Amino acid sequence: MNRAKPISRHLSTTAAPPKPPISTLASTKELHAHLIRTHLHKDPSSISDVLRYYALSPPYLNKAHFVFNQIERPTLIVWNLMIRGLSQSEKPSEAIHMYSRMSREGLAGNNLSFIFIFKACARVSDVVCGQKAQACVVKLGFESYLYVSNALVHMYSSCGDLCCARKVFDEMRERDLVSWNSLICGYSQCNRYKEVLGLFEAMKVTENVRADAVTMVKVVLACIQLGEWEIADCMVKYVEENHVGVDVYLGNTMIDMYGRRGLPHLAREVFDWMRERNVVSWNAMINGYAKVGNLVDSRKLFDRMPNRDVISWTSMITGYSQANQHAEAVSLFREMMAANVRPDKVTVTSVLSACAHVGSLDVGEAVHEYIRKHGVKTDVYVGNALIDMYCKCGVAEKALAVFQGMDKKDSVSWTSVISGLAVNGFADSAHEFFSQMLREGIQPTHGTFVGILLACAHAGLVDEGLEYFESMEKVHGLMPEMKHYGCIVDLLSRSGTVEEAYEFMKNMPIVPDVVVWRILLGACQVHGNLALAEIVSNKLIELDPSNSGNYILSSNNYALSHRWDGVAKMRGLMDESNVQKPFGSSSIEINGALSNNLSNT
Repeated sequence: MNRAKPISRHLSTTAAPPKPPISTLASTKELHAHLIRTHLHKDPSSISDVLRYYALSPPYLNKAHFVFNQIERPTLIVWNLMIRGLSQSEKPSEAIHMYSRMSREGLAGNNLSFIFIFKACARVSDVVCGQKAQACVVKLGFESYLYVSNALVHMYSSCGDLCCARKVFDEMRERDLVSWNSLICGYSQCNRYKEVLGLFEAMKVTENVRADAVTMVKVVLACIQLGEWEIADCMVKYVEENHVGVDVYLGNTMIDMYGRRGLPHLAREVFDWMRERNVVSWNAMINGYAKVGNLVDSRKLFDRMPNRDVISWTSMITGYSQANQHAEAVSLFREMMAANVRPDKVTVTSVLSACAHVGSLDVGEAVHEYIRKHGVKTDVYVGNALIDMYCKCGVAEKALAVFQGMDKKDSVSWTSVISGLAVNGFADSAHEFFSQMLREGIQPTHGTFVGILLACAHAGLVDEGLEYFESMEKVHGLMPEMKHYGCIVDLLSRSGTVEEAYEFMKNMPIVPDVVVWRILLGACQVHGNLALAEIVSNKLIELDPSNSGNYILSSNNYALSHRWDGVAKMRGLMDESNVQKPFGSSSIEINGALSNNLSNT
């Protein structure tokens, strides 16, 4: 695969074109008053300039209606002004009503009338009205007009009727860039991304048309959705070679494309080259850095942002949370609240996950209260995050209240509450919820079985735990994984049957990992089986010789049996192997902020 190459030196950027000068409101009012005084305000040709200003200025459409209704025998030009103004207003359906009124007055309309009507139909997705207007176009012979056909393709594409859009497009005698863009945008809107790329190739081969920024946004977006990165690089090359102006929308799409591929340096080249940026540009760049774990540069950009929206804050908080920098995620959320930025469900899900990991119950409760007080839209993911947070902070009662108040629950909801009850010492309740889950026809997952096996281990329910383990494959078709075998070893070890746990490990169909061996070693020391502990210690050192914890556990085992030669041996092995003791860490909350402390003793 060809590597994407730096591109900023080849890109050109475009700014929005200046608006053409228009009459001022004052001069329009002055002219209108003069026409009223001279009794010409009812004459369509005299009043047309006044009507044009009012009709094409959305705040004054009501005045346009007033002026229009006073005109005697409005001409087609006057009707078109009203239809045009209404088609681009907040109520485009009124343009359709105005066209119908014009038809009843005996005027058929011209090519401009139908361009505006098709645009109105596109905005309200009224394909039936568009089809009726198309019949009039054919009857009046306007189908050969390029701009009329373009508006028709755009209408059908916007309404999702790609068959009709393609039929009109294919029958056009002449096509320009707008024709191609209208159809390409329609296919993109309907998620037909392969057709988008096919149309682009056809445009390059069969037409003397050069793509613009609108075209390339849709083409690059298609590459993103299809994961066609080599084609995406070719599209960037096309932009360079054809000097396509990179506006803010194309620039943002390219930043997103490089960010998704884990190439933030190329995304940054585009970002730095853009003359115009908006908040989407900054957010895309922040996400690009966060995706590869570069939270330093991500935070630098965040701090430099001229304006931030909820997505900016959420991107940074989620980046910290996913990188296991949970204290930073919680701290940034506090700043977000201080800045009076309203979080959305993605924000609260991320910060609740961070609270769960650092045990920040006060922030988690504050988030929950904020959700209730401000009506933040929630879903099953927010509910699951609340359950997980309360369980990991040791407040199982509130986790149960959240679970019982959820309108919709998935397997993660059940798994979270079962596991949470188990680790908080409510084994009986965990069993009840597992049984209820099965009665309600919810298929348990691997995670659910980890939860119920933990409950059995904590409650000493050996037989029940073994039954659950056997049912995984026989009843539910789930192959046990290492974590389930570890739960059974823990279950047997806690009950004091460490020899049975050892035999179980020797008969496992998969090779036990170091975690499972450590579970057994801990149980051997608790129950005083020092002979087996020595066997397990040696196995651990064999499997994971660079882990200082294995040597320390072995040393402690020898110390318990007063075998000081073994203690010295373990410490000597650590020195010979140059095994480093890990730093210990602790965190405390000071004035609402988490402070981490490291020690190496």
